[in-house]
Amino acid sequence: MYEKETIFITGDAKSSQNNPITMKFSQYFLALVIDRRDGKIIDVDCSATVDLTIRFVQSLFIGRHVDDQSIVEDINNRYFGSSQKAMVVAFQDALKKYKAITALSK
Repeated sequence: MYEKETIFITGDAKSSQNNPITMKFSQYFLALVIDRRDGKIIDVDCSATVDLTIRFVQSLFIGRHVDDQSIVEDINNRYFGSSQKAMVVAFQDALKKYKAITALSK
């Protein structure tokens, strides 16, 4: 399904106690499939209780470079679900892991 040069990275964050995601998963997770060669995000999934949320999150990430800081701006300006802050933190966690992984291969 995914090319050999892709990597799978997750980022996680705490979501608010009254968030349905917290009740279902206990944390917020963002999973990214990234092309190691150029940092392009190939696929994404997240902790969500509604399918529309996953599709919208995919529209925010797929096709963009993982190191594109305007992703955080787009989350803040376009995603107004209750897990907005958790998504930003989870993305930053995944980005930190991506940088560590790609630094090892240089």
